[in-house]
Parts: sequence; C-alpha cells; structure tokens
Amino acid sequence: MDALEELRHKYSHTRGDDDGSYVENKHALSFLDPLREKYAHQPTFLQAVEEMAESLAPIFANKEKGEFYKRAFLVMTEPERSISFRVNWTDDQGRLQTNRGWRVEFSSVLGPYKGGLRFHPTVDEGVLKFLGFEQIFKNALTGLQMGGGKGGSDFDPKGKSDGEVRRFCEAYMTELSRYIHPQTDVPAGDIGVGGRELGFLYGQYKRLTKRSDGVLTGKPIILGGSECRIEATGYGVVYIAQLAVEKNGGTLQGARCAVSGSGNVAQYTAEKLIDIGAKVVSMSDSDGTLVFQNGMTMEDWNVIIDAKQVKRTRLSNVAADGLVNGVYHPKHSPWTIDDLKVEYAFPCATQNEIDGQSAELLIRNGVKGIIEGANLPTKIDAQRRIRESKILYIPGKAANAGGVATSGFEMAQNAQRLNWESDEVNAKLKATMKSIYNQIDSVTEGGECTLEQGANRAGFLIVAEAMKTLGWVW
Repeated sequence: MDALEELRHKYSHTRGDDDGSYVENKHALSFLDPLREKYAHQPTFLQAVEEMAESLAPIFANKEKGEFYKRAFLVMTEPERSISFRVNWTDDQGRLQTNRGWRVEFSSVLGPYKGGLRFHPTVDEGVLKFLGFEQIFKNALTGLQMGGGKGGSDFDPKGKSDGEVRRFCEAYMTELSRYIHPQTDVPAGDIGVGGRELGFLYGQYKRLTKRSDGVLTGKPIILGGSECRIEATGYGVVYIAQLAVEKNGGTLQGARCAVSGSGNVAQYTAEKLIDIGAKVVSMSDSDGTLVFQNGMTMEDWNVIIDAKQVKRTRLSNVAADGLVNGVYHPKHSPWTIDDLKVEYAFPCATQNEIDGQSAELLIRNGVKGIIEGANLPTKIDAQRRIRESKILYIPGKAANAGGVATSGFEMAQNAQRLNWESDEVNAKLKATMKSIYNQIDSVTEGGECTLEQGANRAGFLIVAEAMKTLGWVW
C-alpha cells in the first residue's frame, strides 16, 4: 500500500499527450534497446514489455527514483529460470511422438511461482515469457502471496483421443515434477489444459511423488479443487466490469456485450453477463463467430457448453445443426463483423485478437468499453486508438485476475485440508475484484491516467517495492 500511495501522490499529475495516449518518449525508453536486440526473436514477449514500459514512462522519468525503477524493470524482464525439456509420448497407433515442454519460473518475489500451463501448437518460450511476465503484475494486484510463472507445450490436444491426451500429460508431468512444489511453483490450467488434463497431470504427479498436496490448482473438486474455480476468471471479468461501468454512471443490464472465444473464460463471462441481464451478442472460436442479435439465452449457452466441454466440437457444427438461435459468420471474429453493434467488448479468446482496424470498427459501432478476459488480446496500435477515444479500457492483468485469485484460495484450502462452500469462494472473489478495481482506480484520481495505466503502474510498484525490501534490486 505504501508503494501505491507513493505512486498516487508523485505520479497522478503526469499526463500523456493531449489526445490521451501514452507519453511517447523514445529517449526515455532507450534503456530497453539491449533487451529489444537480445530478444528480437520473441516478438510477443517484447510486445508485453513495450506495453508495460510505455505505461511506466512517467515513473522512469522521475528525477529522484527513475533510475532505480529502470533497473528494477530490467530485472523483472528476465525470468529467474526457464526450464525446457523433451516430451516423448505414444499415439494411438503406437508411434513415438515428440513435443517440447517448458516451465518459465519468472518471479518469486511475492511468493511461489504461479501461473498456468498452456498446450497449443503456437506455444514457444517467447509466448510463455509474455504470459509469465504479465502474470507477475496480475498476481501482485490480487494481494495474495503469489509470484509469476507460466508453462506448457506445443502439443495440440485438439483432435486427440482421451488416451493420447492422458499419455502426453503423463509424459509431460514426468519431466515437470522435478521442478514444482506447493511452496515453490504451483501450475494451473490455461488454453488446452482443463479439468481432464489437470486430472491426468495430477495423477502422474501422485504416482511419481507419493504426495497429495496443492501442487496444481484448477483440479477437479473430487481431487481437492476449489468450488467456483472453473467459473472464477469469467465471473471476475464481469464483476470488475460492473464496478467500472457503474462508477462511470452506466449499467451492464440490457447492454449489448460481445464476447470472443468459447473456452473457459468466454463461457463463464457470457454466463455471468446473461445472469445480470446483459445481452450477449456473440461467442466465437478460431473458425468463426456466432452472432445473437437479440442476445443469447441460457438455452443457447447450455448448447455451447455441451459442444465445448462434452462433445469438443466447433461452433460451426452447432450452427449447422440448428441448435441455437445465433447466425454463424465463418472466418470472422466479433471484432471484424461490420454491422455488429456493441456497447461493451469482452475479448476472451487469445492474445492479439484486436488490432487497430478492429478497434476502429468497434469505436465506429459505438463501443463504450473494452474489458479484457484474455491475456494481452489487444495489439499496441489498437491500445493507442482506444486511449485516443477515451472509452473505458481494463487490461487483462486486472480484469482476468479472478482466476488466479481463486487458485490462491485453492492453495489455502489444500494447505488446510479444507473445502470452502461455493458462496464463500464467490464472496472472496467479489471482494478481490473490488480490491483490484479500487487499487487501479485510486491511481487514476483526477483523471490524469487511465485504468489501464493504473493497473500497470500499481502492479509494477508493488513488485518493485518487494524487490527492494528483499535486497534483490538496489
């Protein structure tokens, strides 16, 4: 809290350009040039660093402590360790297959490394570094004792049998188990890693270690998982959106809300929006978008849940079977459909799904706010256009922190060998999202910086203060 008070009093007066964009000062950020050169082959990671650095430019320019903050930031951009390993597994035809696995243990400043595992063919070390870097500040905003990390593999579970997924998970955990522990590194799920995969991973961990502990979160409840964990990220996105919209004199009730994606975050963002009376006008997958001009019903939502969680099929098949009231738009995301009128956008699919052109379309179609359910779903050019428009914008490191917060609750329950009731977990989730919103909103007092900048600056100063206290940066 001291760090936040310092930020509020010293930097709340610092303006961006007159159009509301970030301070554009290449000289002030030239200290990043060696990092840019060193990691030019990891563009997604550098994008996350640049986005954060632009937001922190006024802090770096401070005459009294700017040089210290630059040093701290550079230290934060280097993972404490990055582990890479081979994963051999056998497919259903008995053939040997090989994938690459990673665990990026980014920062243990605030607690054990904490962050999910992603199984997707686009995964590489650079993608995991981007996700792990974002995770540091997201976890800091929760106020819980969690550091930042991320892991995964370029394995694609899509189209694989349960047996193939199980054999891969067992092979992956055989390697990963050497590096994780409830007190040092606690992975969870992410894209491609849901309850099925976490069950297989935990089963192999128990086989290898003979331990039953909280080394993974997001587990099925029967294995020690937490109530409300599956829903937590999506619910948290809506809770913080409600706070921000109501603070600005608006309401989500009756509002046209576009959701992208149809995975865990998108599913429960849509459910909670419907629950509070919003009109959910879209859900999507990588092949196209279902548009519900009059809003999704719970019947529509249940069909999509069955398709994605049980049948593991595409939205195009759902539309072709006539099971929902939506109209399918192949090869489109919600952000590329010209005539889709949207008041609030909830990008919940993946990184970089909204570019400058998509942002322009959203603004032209009357969007009032963008609340990120995914990690870094908005490209830098889109972010700048959003700032110019002065619409509500809450970045993923604040908006989607409900998932990792509830993972923290699961760690606490596992440590105590207790199970909290769903209402208790949901109440704690709401309180955490309110605390996050209050933190980032307090930094924006006077309207001199945005909620996005507030989230970045608040998270950074918490971590920097902890590093200084530990003697890790001087």
